[in-house]
Amino acid sequence: MQILTMFLVFVAGMLAPSQAGINSTLSRYVGSNFLAALVSFSVGTLALAVYVLLSRLHMPLLKALSQGPWWMWLGGLCGAFLVTVTILAAPRLGATTMIGFLLAGQMIASLILDHFGLLGYPEHAINLWRVLGVVFLASGVMLIRAF
Repeated sequence: MQILTMFLVFVAGMLAPSQAGINSTLSRYVGSNFLAALVSFSVGTLALAVYVLLSRLHMPLLKALSQGPWWMWLGGLCGAFLVTVTILAAPRLGATTMIGFLLAGQMIASLILDHFGLLGYPEHAINLWRVLGVVFLASGVMLIRAF
């Protein structure tokens, strides 16, 4: 099951530059990065709503939702920021540089989240090898940007 999960994450990663390019094109047609992000999220919300309805997933009661940590509601804001920034960045930076910086930021944040076990992640201490991996990734981003 873990191999399937890794494969799905890999495929999702491959879709990220495609999504940014698609949304940047959409932005040119609607005249706004924010409107393009809104259209993108609306299409995604509709697709998820159809899936939930067709699969007959159990819908939690509002009381159950209110018992979670306050920060669980911020995921949508994170996604909106991410999508809007990639719409802006894709035509300016190109796919490789944009995704490189995105990955570098993700890796640095991931080190911190893992080290402290934040936001529901299990603790994985920062060590030299993990830091070197991030440094190499960031160095690669700089090389990609320079050439």
